Amino acid sequence: MAPRRVGIKDVAAEAGVSVTTVSHILNDVDFLRASDETRERVKDAARRLGYGPNRMARGLRMQRSEMIGLLSEEIATTPHAGRIILGAQNAARRHGLTLVIINTERDDVAANATALIRQQVDGVLYATMYHREITPPTELDVIPTVVIDATDSTRKHPAVAPDERSGARAAMEELLTAGHRRIGFINNVDDVPATRERLAGYTESLLEAGLDVDESLVRAAPSETPGGYDAARALLQRPDRPTALFCYNDRMAMGAYRAAAELQLRIPTDLSVVGFDNQELIAEGLFPALTTVALPHYEMGEWALERLVELQNDLPTREQQQAVGPVFLTCPIVRRESVAAPSQ
Repeated sequence: MAPRRVGIKDVAAEAGVSVTTVSHILNDVDFLRASDETRERVKDAARRLGYGPNRMARGLRMQRSEMIGLLSEEIATTPHAGRIILGAQNAARRHGLTLVIINTERDDVAANATALIRQQVDGVLYATMYHREITPPTELDVIPTVVIDATDSTRKHPAVAPDERSGARAAMEELLTAGHRRIGFINNVDDVPATRERLAGYTESLLEAGLDVDESLVRAAPSETPGGYDAARALLQRPDRPTALFCYNDRMAMGAYRAAAELQLRIPTDLSVVGFDNQELIAEGLFPALTTVALPHYEMGEWALERLVELQNDLPTREQQQAVGPVFLTCPIVRRESVAAPSQ
């Protein structure tokens, strides 16, 4: 025989209050006049009895599904996806919301946006595969939407992205503080915000340290391990080689490790290396472990969900939305063992 389902009347009897009071407390009704002691007693009773409010009924009452759609542009197949999803999911849980995830290719974004809207989600998080400027499909204009890891060219939707420039400055500060003055930069060849902003952070850091910018110490290559290897080998074979390398990402840094080993340069004794992205399988797997800059994937997912809740509760006008630009979150340094003072 199946156990009897605990109902709201059971919670009311256990807490010694009315059914209405239980309903209002568990549904966070703003106008309820109840003491903190009463609120805690009701919540304790609900926990002891294993009771949860009927979310479907509450959703119908508020004309909301209490579901949020996460439109994931291929991020579910990348190492970064888990952190974006986890940040959004934990924030959703705090608000009693459920996250519905659809992985999409770029050509299918509009169709999958429509599919989410048909599922009556209350809002959409649109997460791109990497930081770039996008034009969200017009299908998203009819629902509260927040863009993750991108900027919205139309400025119709709030957006959150990494502060690439400050991340590059954090990497350079690590090397400059260690005493390096001749620092090479291995950059990406693709014309994306990270390529431009990380180069700007590199250049600004040198100038602020009172150093000349030697453009010959900047090499661009495809942002994979072979590209990092080729660029690093070209820089490290120079008679006036740099004592440190700042690499566009951890995959390129892995290529730099290989180039240094072939040239019999020890890291960090003969060469310091800093990466970007904090791909832990790479950064922690290299020997010595790689000092790198972390992209704020968890924080972006969390921020986006919180912003979406704000939009739902007080939807701004289009003019108000357009007056607010994208938010850029800090990229912190993650110190490991690949940086030391330059050898004499």
